[in-house]
Amino acid sequence: MTRQRRHAAFAVCLTTSSTSVKVNHSGSSERPTGMEFRLLGPFEASHHGRLVEIASRRQERCLLALLLLDLGHLVTIDRLIDLLWNGSAPASARGAVYTYVGRLRAALNPYGVRITTRADGYLVEADDHRVDVTDFHRTVQQGLDAADPAVRAALLDGALQQWRGPLLADVADDALRHRLDGQLDEARLVAVEMRAEAQLALGRHARVSKDLAGLADAYPLRERLVGILMTAHYRAARQADALLLYEATRKALATELGVDPGPDLQELHRRILRNDARLDQPRRAVYEVRIREEVLPWTVGGHPALDFCNTFAGWGLPTPPPPGAEWLRGYNTFAVWCGYIGLADDPTVTRLLTLAARDPAEADRTLEQARTLRAQVYACLNGHADHAAFDAVARAAEAAAKTLEYTRDETGGGRWRPGLDAGLRLPLHAAAWSAAELLADPRRLTIRSCAESHCRWLFLDEAGMRRWCSLVTCAG
Repeated sequence: MTRQRRHAAFAVCLTTSSTSVKVNHSGSSERPTGMEFRLLGPFEASHHGRLVEIASRRQERCLLALLLLDLGHLVTIDRLIDLLWNGSAPASARGAVYTYVGRLRAALNPYGVRITTRADGYLVEADDHRVDVTDFHRTVQQGLDAADPAVRAALLDGALQQWRGPLLADVADDALRHRLDGQLDEARLVAVEMRAEAQLALGRHARVSKDLAGLADAYPLRERLVGILMTAHYRAARQADALLLYEATRKALATELGVDPGPDLQELHRRILRNDARLDQPRRAVYEVRIREEVLPWTVGGHPALDFCNTFAGWGLPTPPPPGAEWLRGYNTFAVWCGYIGLADDPTVTRLLTLAARDPAEADRTLEQARTLRAQVYACLNGHADHAAFDAVARAAEAAAKTLEYTRDETGGGRWRPGLDAGLRLPLHAAAWSAAELLADPRRLTIRSCAESHCRWLFLDEAGMRRWCSLVTCAG
């Protein structure tokens, strides 16, 4: 939520209520620091876990909320006046703001909260104070960015635990709440849906059914939420409940919007009707293999460069990717994958794991460079005339060529591989050289992209007969 939208949303909060803000009192003779302000629900603030009452006037709480929602940023007096009085300020408004700020300073200063005057406005110094609205948005974003479904579920669960009710439940009137709920409530619902999807991936369908039942009744037009709940019902052997929920949603959409359910929900309905086995387990784009305690994708590309691209599932989907899309979740996984795909031998993988343990920061940097290279290779191989990507892969291949050594195998043959002097960058060089070899190979003209929207893996199709990366994993 932008600062201007937050400010505008508070424009109607001026009333004459005398309810007080709750603020924590430590009882210590030291100057306490690190206050926590809770705006999701009744306005509260805590300091060392104890509450005190302050700011008996609702206008003062509203002013403090405006400053806290822009913690560390200046809010001008003119804007405060405009928001507090909703564009109809009395002549005494500026003096009233001075008075409110003075009272708030006196009340909050003992708890380490500094309201600073700068230019023609005020700001609450950020220091080490926390505002739950900010924490909520940050934790939700971290959850959405997490690839591992267990991590995603835990982060989103933590964010949703901060939601005690509507924003400023004891300050905002209905008009204000209506203006605020647009973004905040939407963020909450997205977090609920994404948490439920992560829980489905972990096999927790019973909890999903319990968590979403009431929300599906309250938001019958949210097809994504309905689809998640239908899937949970089906996995809990409640096929009839899943079908009844679909019918209720279909009627609600027709009545409210005059439309039918979207294609995704219709397809889910058809799969439930025919007891599609793919609904019984969390959807996986590929099989998994486990090597050295690392989880790797099954190889189906037919070339190391293709399988390098295929360590990311869901290329065709918008960001953020679905849980489990990112297979290269750590450098160790990258090193083990390099051995599994045949770009390094087993002793080399062992050496790489040892080096990574000694220098985790460099390992992380190499992994990020590998992910960037992977996207560039994918752009080159997916039928796009991406000249910038080709140039980037060419530069990476040139760097790799400087590290290559010719090694013989037991059969008398040999191949070029990056030497051990490449250190932690060895897998990166191996992937770059493999990609350069394929780009110079006529077989690049037979590369196909899997037709499944949740996959988009690349594979060689020299016979021109396939549409999926694997008839087992995607086409069923």
